[in-house]
Amino acid sequence: MTAIIQALHVSKAYPTPRGALSALEDITLTVAQGEFVCIVGPSGCGKSTLLRLLAGLLMPDHGQVYLQGRPLRGPSRTIGVVFQKANLMPWRTVFDNVLLPLQVQRMPPAEARARVEQVLHLVDLTAFAHSYPRELSGGMEQRVAIARALAHEPVILLLDEPFGALDALTREKLNLELMRIWEASHKTVVMVTHDIREAVFLADRVVVLTQRPGRVAWDVPVTLPRPRTADVWYSDAFNQLAQQVRLAIR
Repeated sequence: MTAIIQALHVSKAYPTPRGALSALEDITLTVAQGEFVCIVGPSGCGKSTLLRLLAGLLMPDHGQVYLQGRPLRGPSRTIGVVFQKANLMPWRTVFDNVLLPLQVQRMPPAEARARVEQVLHLVDLTAFAHSYPRELSGGMEQRVAIARALAHEPVILLLDEPFGALDALTREKLNLELMRIWEASHKTVVMVTHDIREAVFLADRVVVLTQRPGRVAWDVPVTLPRPRTADVWYSDAFNQLAQQVRLAIR
């Protein structure tokens, strides 16, 4: 499979009053086109820093990130990003929140509206197109954020703990929704999560980072068959993989 994004020997440190604090050290990660990769690790290990490097929102101190074989020098329209907080504009409807990045890009209005209708259908929110964020549940807000990130048709979608603030039942439902969206869109996805079971359920591969400074401790393929349904959560193979990931984090 063709590599869509790569981090080669990437390191990142942050300045502090007591000197540089190393967040990541010598990280190498390759993600193939159409692949779903989850990144897990202990708190503070640099997972979100790595995702921001892949998004071009941060530049590495050492090493290089490549997008489609070219050095990534900053944010790119070919990368969609979703954070833990949906950050929807409360005065805009669902439709207009998703429309916003297309307006910024000055896409022709008819084309932009058609694209918004398409992604709202993909995330199953067509019936809420004219609702405001205050009228939505937390899970629905995150689906709007995913639709907004997909609206400009990125080649890769980066997710930074998008369901981290949600209750367990809502999170499980959205895992199934995200699986459905990924299977329908065929996007390349890299997702940071602290939930091991979520990572094993969603991913083709789970990448485990060490304690800070984060390094790749383990990169394991998830061999569970697709398509995956909620029944997978109760299988022996799923639980064995989740246990292996848990032990690798420790």
